Amino acid sequence: MMPRVGLDLDTILQAAAELVDAEGLDTLTLATLAQKLGIRSPSLYNHVNGLPGLRHELTLHGLNRLGAVMRGAVQDMKRDEAIRALAHAYLEFARKHPGLYVLTQRVMDRADLQIQQAAGSIASIPIEVLREYGLDNELSIHLVRGLRSLMHGFASIEQQGGFGMPIDLNVSFQLMVDTFLAGIHAHTSK
Repeated sequence: MMPRVGLDLDTILQAAAELVDAEGLDTLTLATLAQKLGIRSPSLYNHVNGLPGLRHELTLHGLNRLGAVMRGAVQDMKRDEAIRALAHAYLEFARKHPGLYVLTQRVMDRADLQIQQAAGSIASIPIEVLREYGLDNELSIHLVRGLRSLMHGFASIEQQGGFGMPIDLNVSFQLMVDTFLAGIHAHTSK
C-alpha cells in the first residue's frame, strides 16, 4: 500500500503531539489520530508499527524537542545564567507540551538505543553547564540528579494541580532555582 501523498512521519508526529498536549496521553489511539489527520487508521501503518510504534516515535520526538529547547536556552550562557535559563526552558516545555512532557519522563527501555541516545543527549546539557563550576564528575552527577528532580517535581506537581495556594508559581520556581544555585556556590567555595 502506498503512503498518502503529503502524509509523512513528521506530519503524523506533529498531529499526535498536538493531540496528547490538548487531550492527554490516554486519548492517543490510532483511530483518534487518523480522525485528526482526516485519514483512515490503516494508513498510519505505512509510517508507524501500530500504537506501540507510534508511542515510541512520539517519545523520541518529545525527547528531541525537549533537548533542542534546553540546548537552545543555554547557548552562549555560563554558570548561574545558564542554570536559570535551562530550568525555565524545561518548565516552559512542560507547560506548553504537557502530553509530550509525560512521554519524556517515562521509564526508558534500556535496550532501546534511540531512546537512550536522546535521553543521554538531554542529560549531557546540565552536565556541560555544571562543568563551568569546576566540580568533579561525581558531584556534577549528583547535582544533575538534584536539578532534574527539582524541575520535574515542580512541573509534575503543577501539571497535576497540586499547587493550590494563590501565590505566583513563577516566583516559587525562581526561589527554588536560586536555592539550588546557592547550594552549588556552597560546594564551590569549600
